[in-house]
Amino acid sequence: MPNIASFHDSLKKGETTAMETVREFLSRIEEKKHLNAYLEVFKESALAKATEVDNKLTNGTAGKLAGVVVALKDNIVYKDHRVTASSKILEGFESLYSATAVERLLAEDAIIIGRTNCDEFAMGSSNENSAFGPVLNPLDETRVSGGSSGGSAVAVAADLCHVAFGSDTGGSIRQPASFCGVVGMKPTYGRVSRYGLIAFASSFDQIGPFTSNVQDAALLMEVIAGEDGKDATASSKPVEAYASTQLNGKKRFAYLKETIEMDGLNSEVKASFMAQLDQLKADGHEVSAVNFPLLNELVPCYYVLTTAEASSNLSRFDGMRYGYRSEKATDLESTYKLSRSEGFGPEVKRRIMLGTFVLSAGYYDAYYSKAQKVRRLATGRVKDIFKNHDFILSPTTPDVAFKFGENADDPIKMYLEDIYTVMANISGIPAISIPMGTNKLGLPYSLQVMAPHFAEAEMFACAKALKVGKAAVE
Repeated sequence: MPNIASFHDSLKKGETTAMETVREFLSRIEEKKHLNAYLEVFKESALAKATEVDNKLTNGTAGKLAGVVVALKDNIVYKDHRVTASSKILEGFESLYSATAVERLLAEDAIIIGRTNCDEFAMGSSNENSAFGPVLNPLDETRVSGGSSGGSAVAVAADLCHVAFGSDTGGSIRQPASFCGVVGMKPTYGRVSRYGLIAFASSFDQIGPFTSNVQDAALLMEVIAGEDGKDATASSKPVEAYASTQLNGKKRFAYLKETIEMDGLNSEVKASFMAQLDQLKADGHEVSAVNFPLLNELVPCYYVLTTAEASSNLSRFDGMRYGYRSEKATDLESTYKLSRSEGFGPEVKRRIMLGTFVLSAGYYDAYYSKAQKVRRLATGRVKDIFKNHDFILSPTTPDVAFKFGENADDPIKMYLEDIYTVMANISGIPAISIPMGTNKLGLPYSLQVMAPHFAEAEMFACAKALKVGKAAVE
């Protein structure tokens, strides 16, 4: 797949048009619909936008994303288009407004081609929890795509769009990016407005891009990042020129000793990661192991806090105002009970129940309050590491994509898929996953780069400079 710069070069040379590009993607989406990456294709609006973009290109007034074809995770709203968060509970719902990120993409003449499948309400690590069926990994269709933003990862990996967007609450962009061999990036909390993102856990969620290379991710972040009066948590810090920043001088890299000593870390992933560290040392950078004794506490901390927030956020889906309402309901109480029981899937119900439990009287201090303390300690430790280091490196995931049903009967094992990614969400720092290699079966695994708060520019520069997969960094 060409990067955005080469695609724009083709447009300027008259080798293609926005309309031709959209039609090509529509054809490929139809050919590969068995992957179940898209829940809906916005054919008419995409073709209409392509006509508008081609006219702007002729007039010389097109935006910086002119003709770039974008897929949206099915929890990012787009005015006058349906959105369901891959849940039966939002059946038939059509958004009355667009997310701020979507408005900014459209303002720069991107073309939104459809909404992608995901784990229901972004809850999952495999995309097996969607009400509309699982998403197949295009590299091995017997394996999961990763989650929760699996559809967006597959859309990019299978060449069904130029770029895609997902949401990352505990690794939901970076983990599927690793499983599918593409670039996935989670911004600093507050760097991108959450307005128009259907909430899972409000103090963790962030919108971010999937791309085939780091440069495109940086360009997309220049467009969607920044202050937004519709979201009080969006930072007012100026947006830097992420796409043009270069890595200057020798840097100090840290890696967490505990991550490479884990029993569950695949030996091939570990060997490739250690080779990357050796390459950095050979290039003159400083590389050192640091201790992070709270690593094993991060996943329990994450699930206690996010399920608590989810139990509150999802209370609005009650069968009364919009979306699914049970036909079996006979009164107010049965409307609530049956609509939610029938409308939500098993994983969402599990997390609502867990969240309600940890917030309940008698258990609040034992679970929720303690998890908040762990979050403060973990964030403090991350800040301490960055006092003496520029970046933290780790594998993105302990292993490659697993087969369908492999973790279905063990929610705890499934939750541990996020053990390397949740740290960035708990502490609010930015992180990017870039392909690092493939195993003997040809399945990809990735390297994760984490940086201090609002250091996206330096992080992108670092990711581009690393000597990993060529396609990922160009």
